[in-house]
Amino acid sequence: MIVLAFLIGIVAGSRTMLAPAAIAWAAAARGLALEGSWLAFFGWRFTPWIASLLALGECVGDVLPTTPSRKLAGPFGARLVSGGVSGAAIGVASAMPLVGLGLGLLGAVVGTLGGAALRTRLALAFGRDLPAALVEDVIALALAVAVVFAL
Repeated sequence: MIVLAFLIGIVAGSRTMLAPAAIAWAAAARGLALEGSWLAFFGWRFTPWIASLLALGECVGDVLPTTPSRKLAGPFGARLVSGGVSGAAIGVASAMPLVGLGLGLLGAVVGTLGGAALRTRLALAFGRDLPAALVEDVIALALAVAVVFAL
């Protein structure tokens, strides 16, 4: 189960808010036991809805021409925080929060750099960025759903 922390980190590297949204849905559905931990807020009633709205907004904002590169310090750092916290949540449920945190961070690095490379290649193949961004969205969402169902 702890390998899921790495996978949710990859999701965070691709779409920053999608990983916390997935964790919130898993916690709210009681598939991820976070009660009594510092991450219990993921299981609160409105957390999945708020995180999902933020993830949807990110997907829309991601295709705007003014959106900065994910490899800049601010966006990269946000992806690390998202991946680390989301991975830690999986780690808490497995009684290995620091391992989950580390795997989430590592996954976020892989997802950030790998996602950027994939999107660049897809954009070149499609001749424009929008289809590449949509493909990346679908891949990230599918991976997030797979993690939630595996929990």
